[in-house]
Amino acid sequence: MIIEPEFTIGVEEEYLLVDKETRALVVDPPQSLIGEAEELCGPQVTTEFLRSQIEVGTKVCGSVQEVRKDLAHLRRSIIEVADRHGLAPVAASTHPFSRWSEQKHTQKDRYEALSAEMQGAARRLLICGMHVHVGVNDDELRIDLMNQLSYFLPHLLALSCSSPFWEGQDTGLKSYRLTVFDALPRTGLPERFQSFAEYKRHVDILVQAGMIEDSTKIWWDMRPSGRFPTLETRIMDVCTRLDDAIALVAMLVCILRMLFRLRCNNQRWRIYSPMLINENRWRAMRYSFDAGLVDFARGKVVSFEHLLDEILTLTAEDAGALGCEAEIASVADILSRGTSAHRQLKAYELCSASGKSPQDCLKSVVDTLIQDTAEGV
Repeated sequence: MIIEPEFTIGVEEEYLLVDKETRALVVDPPQSLIGEAEELCGPQVTTEFLRSQIEVGTKVCGSVQEVRKDLAHLRRSIIEVADRHGLAPVAASTHPFSRWSEQKHTQKDRYEALSAEMQGAARRLLICGMHVHVGVNDDELRIDLMNQLSYFLPHLLALSCSSPFWEGQDTGLKSYRLTVFDALPRTGLPERFQSFAEYKRHVDILVQAGMIEDSTKIWWDMRPSGRFPTLETRIMDVCTRLDDAIALVAMLVCILRMLFRLRCNNQRWRIYSPMLINENRWRAMRYSFDAGLVDFARGKVVSFEHLLDEILTLTAEDAGALGCEAEIASVADILSRGTSAHRQLKAYELCSASGKSPQDCLKSVVDTLIQDTAEGV
């Protein structure tokens, strides 16, 4: 008999710190800022690779509602501390105009090692993401669910896009972040494995060859966590609005429970090749949900609205069991008001139409990000 996982949840978010006056990234934030944040959040807040970034992580939560409460507290605390120094956090995966070449990385051994090993590919990592851990204690089940969940990764990315700008330019992509991150090794879609033992054998080869210290240096869009008995989904941009983040957390955990339920009935989601899933991954990066995704069974592009309706129908039982019907239903609100990327581009367009300069309009985008990051906390 298969024991149902607890489906506990932990969420990590990375924020960019901006100067409220210039709207640019703060290259060298005050030394006391992290200490003040730790007074409010304890070990749930930490530095990131670049000094202009800060990371928060929720406690292990038993429900989506607990995630919201903890994440709201963390955002609120960072906003409060940053404000004392004339700064503000923005939950966006890229900054609209600040340049990576002007940033300084945090003085920690692991960051020094990353920079030395990856060189320019690492120094360009002026990007932020949202990582969601879902508790799955059984090693074999974790691998099986990873194989099946790969199909849905582009759907999650499409709803989370928050990185349309890069160094002052509209990239034409709704999620430019992944074009930067994909320059690192061991990124992209996860590999397929028949068992946890097979996965571990592959990791051990890299460890023995001196390529990596452990599995935490594997940065796939989704991976078995190297530190916790969780499946960690990493493909999503960080959501600017808290409501959007919570909606996607609910959607993710409901899909995982649905896949587990299929397994209990001797069924499974069809496994599609990475070649096909990568097409949808690219479409999500380029268009978000605007141009639909490929329905592989039908062999044609289908509107995202239709695909989302199917997902909500498939996971209705699971949303009920997990008590997050309202949260997953609010995913539809993202389609109606747009992702952060849509809102950023709209803010720029409206500002530009008023005759202001491109630089002023990029600053107005930052103002939108500051406001949306604080909404609902």
